[in-house]
Amino acid sequence: MSSLLSKTYQTITLSETNDILTVTLNRPDKKNAMSLQMMAELINVAKTLKKDRAIRAVIINGAGDTFCAGIDLGDLNNPKNALMGLYELLKPTQSIFQKVCLIWREVPMPVIITTHGYCIGAGMQLALACDFRITTPDCQFAIMEAKWGLVPDMGLTQSAFHVVPVDTLKELTMTARLISAQEAEQLHLVSHVDDNPYERAQALAEEIANRSPDAVLASKRVINQMTKQSFCALYQEKMWQLKLMGGGKNRKLAIKKAKDNSVQFLKRQFS
Repeated sequence: MSSLLSKTYQTITLSETNDILTVTLNRPDKKNAMSLQMMAELINVAKTLKKDRAIRAVIINGAGDTFCAGIDLGDLNNPKNALMGLYELLKPTQSIFQKVCLIWREVPMPVIITTHGYCIGAGMQLALACDFRITTPDCQFAIMEAKWGLVPDMGLTQSAFHVVPVDTLKELTMTARLISAQEAEQLHLVSHVDDNPYERAQALAEEIANRSPDAVLASKRVINQMTKQSFCALYQEKMWQLKLMGGGKNRKLAIKKAKDNSVQFLKRQFS
């Protein structure tokens, strides 16, 4: 049994069956919106998994009626957290927002994510960083940041590379459009659509667990290397987010436009 099960977390729960670990986002009252606490706890689990030689696969899911409704803006905008968020964007290494997604590419076992309800913003970027994505037919997806006048900054330049075509990714990020599970499957945002995604994930995890764990690890490492980008791409995510948050008049208008579609944007500020 994994040593992870001896730990207690505030925003996630863990369970294990036959060397398959299930990580459940557990803030159903907040639609599993990602708080800084949840990010830290997910990173802690992944760091422990990097050293774990027994767990053969990981399944990530969400409690309640929604997988993940994005970042918890109330938590992020709390004065006690605002400076921390700014520091994360300014520091030269991966921000906590990037690491909570990209670290799942680094763990030595496959990671399968199952979604339902809504998978938007941070939830979508977390899903793209996992090895497989299985969803219910009624789930809706969006890369939502543009709706708020922001840019995806949670490792999308790494996780979406070679998962979806560049023009598709641009369309989804620029429009912030909600799409259905069926369209997400057609666009390769998800691997499978299934009425029982968790059962499908368990079956896939058990099938993979029947192979050599070293061969599985090697496959993940070799194929991920095909999609590895330089740190410059991650830096661009942070640089542009800082620009939009710090000096973007249109960003403030985007927040207003989310409630009142008659709001008009100013001319482009940046070049």
